[in-house]
Amino acid sequence: MATCGEVLVKLLEGYGVDHVFGIPGVHTVELYRGLAGSSIRHVTPRHEQGAGFMADGYARTRGKPGVCFIITGPGMTNITTAMGQAYADSIPMLVISSVQSRSQLGGGRGKLHELPNQAALVAGVAAFSHTLMSADDLPQVLARAFAVFDGARPRPVHIEIPLDVLVEPADHLLPGRPVRSCRAGAAPQAVAAMAERLAKARRPLILAGGGALEAGAALARLAEHLQAPVALTINAKGLLPASHPLQIGSTQSLVATRALVAEADVVLAIGTELAETDYDVTFKGGFEIPGCLLRIDIDPDQTVRNYLPELALVADAQLAAQALVEALGALAPPTRDASWGVVRAQRLRASLAADWDQPTLSQTRLLTGILQRLPNAVLVGDSTQPVYTGNLTLDMQQPRRWFNASTGYGTLGYALPAAMGAWLGSAERADERLPAVCLIGDGGLQFTLPELASAVEAQVPLIVLLWNNQGYEEIKKYMVNRAIEPVGVDIHTPDFIGVARALGAEAEQVGDVAQLQAALGRAVERTGPTLIQVNQNQWQASVPG
Repeated sequence: MATCGEVLVKLLEGYGVDHVFGIPGVHTVELYRGLAGSSIRHVTPRHEQGAGFMADGYARTRGKPGVCFIITGPGMTNITTAMGQAYADSIPMLVISSVQSRSQLGGGRGKLHELPNQAALVAGVAAFSHTLMSADDLPQVLARAFAVFDGARPRPVHIEIPLDVLVEPADHLLPGRPVRSCRAGAAPQAVAAMAERLAKARRPLILAGGGALEAGAALARLAEHLQAPVALTINAKGLLPASHPLQIGSTQSLVATRALVAEADVVLAIGTELAETDYDVTFKGGFEIPGCLLRIDIDPDQTVRNYLPELALVADAQLAAQALVEALGALAPPTRDASWGVVRAQRLRASLAADWDQPTLSQTRLLTGILQRLPNAVLVGDSTQPVYTGNLTLDMQQPRRWFNASTGYGTLGYALPAAMGAWLGSAERADERLPAVCLIGDGGLQFTLPELASAVEAQVPLIVLLWNNQGYEEIKKYMVNRAIEPVGVDIHTPDFIGVARALGAEAEQVGDVAQLQAALGRAVERTGPTLIQVNQNQWQASVPG
């Protein structure tokens, strides 16, 4: 007789789940009863936060939700940080946890792992949190979760299952039928109104975000038809390839790019929040859209946040972009400002490149050195200086190859476990997976360093590129700039190479581009993780840019 826990695994298989991240505990063993005989691979992190970050990285490269099995109480409080990062970046994640038996919910009896109201605790970092009060409701709540992932703004979903429900007989729910949803199409009336405004624009411009990741081909056709420069958010890098002549990077926080946006008479914002970490990373304000603003987003609420549009369209970005291309094709050819389009886009990129200082150039050389040796690599970043630099200076040829924790929620320690998940999610077969490079600082690495052992155990050939500046240097600079005496930022940094080797990983230090590329070549051939340490001062002295 199959229990609810066993049936859950079968239903997840039906939805195409092939990986689960979690740490077994006394309150989740019933979730594992059917796992060994399933097609789902289980990956064990060393902390539930790591499970969430792995699921996040997996979702970003695979394009479908990462799934976690988490114990009630401390497991859920541990994973909420990872859920917060995924919530901020609109990443699909399914967190399935246990909870006290139905008769003991909210009892305050001092039971193991008890929380007064676990669902309320995580509600702020989830699209919804549902307590499964009967095994019979399992198919419906899973369908609700995947409706969010498939058809709405994707965000984490939490399903908690009371301990007594986990063992309820549930044979009658098999074989089960996955229910999939489609995203909203573009309303013809709204498309026609937007197309009319775009067709009349002399200086159109496009702002595209992570919500438009699947719309690359249609967006390129739209930009080319309009001769509109395209600025991408950090999570949208690669949506238009680096080589595209209309692509102007992720530089919306810089004066020159802001001036270009201010010159545009019509701005189309598609799949972007127009939020601080992409448009105002220096927190000084000043990003303005004086022209006619048109917004497209799958989330109705988001179409009117931060900047009010003249017209808003609630729709899937790809379907909306395709509809706009068709509608514009039926209108008279637009009359453009001859100095706009490719001319202005290329002029802007050249002027920005000429203004980078030596530290910026040397850090960019680190990143381009990686891509020269591993052109298909997925670069997963933490909050660290080379990542901040790459957000501005690096453009990618394909989407889902650059993402990091410096946007949105902005947690530290993200990159190591997220890069593990990214490698696992980059392809179904191990021999087709893309190299995954974790870009992390010495401060951030100490948040999740034990996950190196998880990578060893799971045989993930993760490459951890450690930027070591012996402390929280960016926060120290921020304190000094605000006339605050630095406190708590000059932290002890351990022997990372020794620690990595003790955890079972390979490790070495490099000092220039040639050494880096040789180390990357060795690392990519291994079946387990490699830590490559770069000393900031040594690198910037030996690599001018």
